[in-house]
Amino acid sequence: MTHRLDNRVAVVTGASSGIGRTIAERFLDEGAKVAVFARNAEALGDLAAKAPDRVLVVAGDVTVRADLERLVRETTGRFGGVDVVVPNAGVAKVVPFADSDEDAIQEQFSVNVVGALQTARLFLPSIRRNGSIVFITTFLVQVGFPGLAVYSASKAAISSATKTLAAELAPQGIRVNAVAPGPIATPIWSKVGLPEAALGQVAAQVTSRLLPGSFGAPGSIADAALFLASDQAANIYGQELVVDGGYTIG
Repeated sequence: MTHRLDNRVAVVTGASSGIGRTIAERFLDEGAKVAVFARNAEALGDLAAKAPDRVLVVAGDVTVRADLERLVRETTGRFGGVDVVVPNAGVAKVVPFADSDEDAIQEQFSVNVVGALQTARLFLPSIRRNGSIVFITTFLVQVGFPGLAVYSASKAAISSATKTLAAELAPQGIRVNAVAPGPIATPIWSKVGLPEAALGQVAAQVTSRLLPGSFGAPGSIADAALFLASDQAANIYGQELVVDGGYTIG
């Protein structure tokens, strides 16, 4: 490894599985100290066992302000300042627009928008100069996909916030960027609310548009997040790096 994050402190929410876990593992491999946050404390414990001196486990929910405040308190108490914040926790549900009542909208916006923005905001006083925030959006901000109007809208809000916050926080020495994953093989795919047969049909349709001919690996998103968090991206502000296997160019 290149140790691009030696002596840096990173925070990753939604780190118990999928993209979040892979980002946390990649950051650890690159020398970072990492605070990992998710509701599944047992899965987070597995991460801590890999590098107990460099991992802080905090269990909680990004929709609960007290949990996020505890994450900030415990992270700064253990590691001091913070260099990288990745508000990765998210939820995706396939819900026809006709069925997207207030509860359906609130469920996804509370995690994907409020949870992500509040994670970044509460850590703001602790982010050191030359630090960065890396949001996770989605390729669906650029394309339409039936049943995902609410999810896509929630991620579009974060896409917009990435640009605005990049301009607002640059004077404080904080860079803000985002990674927009395309179809990635993670557990979230099986939790979108579709029956197994329908999942297979949708997966086949999606795969037909992917230039590599298969869903991407979580490691490709971790690589992008690592790049944006590192000094190699020191002159990159307010950008959304799309990692989608070519889906959006087809």
